[in-house]
Amino acid sequence: MAARTAGARLEERWRGILSVHARTMCEIDRALHPHGLGASDFEVLDLLVSEGPEDGDRCRVQNLAGRVHLSQSALSRLIARLEKDGLVQRSMCTEDRRGVYVALTPRGRDLHAEILPLQRAALARVLGDDEDGPRP
Repeated sequence: MAARTAGARLEERWRGILSVHARTMCEIDRALHPHGLGASDFEVLDLLVSEGPEDGDRCRVQNLAGRVHLSQSALSRLIARLEKDGLVQRSMCTEDRRGVYVALTPRGRDLHAEILPLQRAALARVLGDDEDGPRP
């Protein structure tokens, strides 16, 4: 009986995590939609910004794949779309011809700066701005 109860508690916690994730992604999507971006698009731009100017605001696609919760093919399509919109630029890695870098363009940096407060406000609405964790 105790194992079943523990299993039920784990299942409840897991479903709670999924619910918070879904609500958060939807809230971010709604906030960024007027700017033509979704939550995953923003996440890629945000990760590139975090690379910092010393790295040229660029990152190997392989490294992004480990940090963005998308399949390799979905990430590739997302990057292609961002590149088409002039927000990122792809280039070959000179050390490893199989590697591809993705870098922010000035337009991508400007858009990120413009929508960062919208994304953070969406996070605060869903997750709360205190340290108590997600709101039910």
